[in-house]
Amino acid sequence: MGSLDLSGRKALVTGGAQGLGEGMAKALAAAGAKVVISDIQKDAGEAVADALDATYGAGNGFVAHDITDDGDWENAVVAANDILGGLDILVNNAGVEITSLLTEVTADQIRKMLEVNVLGTTLGVKWGLRTMRPDGLAGQGGAIINVASVAATIAFPGIAVYSATKSAVDRLTRVAAMESGKLGYGVRVNCIYPGLVATAMGAGLANDVAQLGLFESPEAAVAAVIGLTPAGRLGEVSDMADAVVFLASDESRFITGIGLPVDGGMGM
Repeated sequence: MGSLDLSGRKALVTGGAQGLGEGMAKALAAAGAKVVISDIQKDAGEAVADALDATYGAGNGFVAHDITDDGDWENAVVAANDILGGLDILVNNAGVEITSLLTEVTADQIRKMLEVNVLGTTLGVKWGLRTMRPDGLAGQGGAIINVASVAATIAFPGIAVYSATKSAVDRLTRVAAMESGKLGYGVRVNCIYPGLVATAMGAGLANDVAQLGLFESPEAAVAAVIGLTPAGRLGEVSDMADAVVFLASDESRFITGIGLPVDGGMGM
């Protein structure tokens, strides 16, 4: 994107060790923000933070973080505030997708997606609001961006529970925006709906739905997605990252409680 200025802003990105989260962290840093990466993958997360320092200047960091743990969330926002000298952007990106037909899905698979995608994101909103509101540790207001999915808006086979959890993220976002506004927190809360991106998660989904017999091959699954997308291509990490930068910036100052599709029109 290049034109939006986040100089002086301070961001925490969950699941920032790889995939969309890594791309979002780099885009925020490129726009001028300092960023703390949070992830359960320590080595990979530290490597991303080091790369941000090397490319955009020192002051970024990493914190080990299980987003399903309330205490870990408190530790993460305290650590981010300490490293950055404040916190005014939170990107709740960490998520998990387990492909299964509804007739075959297990309780453990359902529980895993609920815990990471719904519980983890909810705790993120909780601690983001507590940290950024006027009486909070950082206390300067800010922006929370949750990562939902185009799966929240379409009926694609093999991902029923994942779709349900991402629909929950959408509703959570809107109620959080309303509470923040009503209570004078000064925190905008929005979400994005990424389309399919050729990350490890995206490639895994294509392989999985083919193995389930829903498509003849992973390539056929990808072709089907592209066929459903008016823009005529898969999403790229930069497409999603630029949307996050926009929603974190002052250019979106009067935008809260929305779900922004970044899906090439797939979910319209």
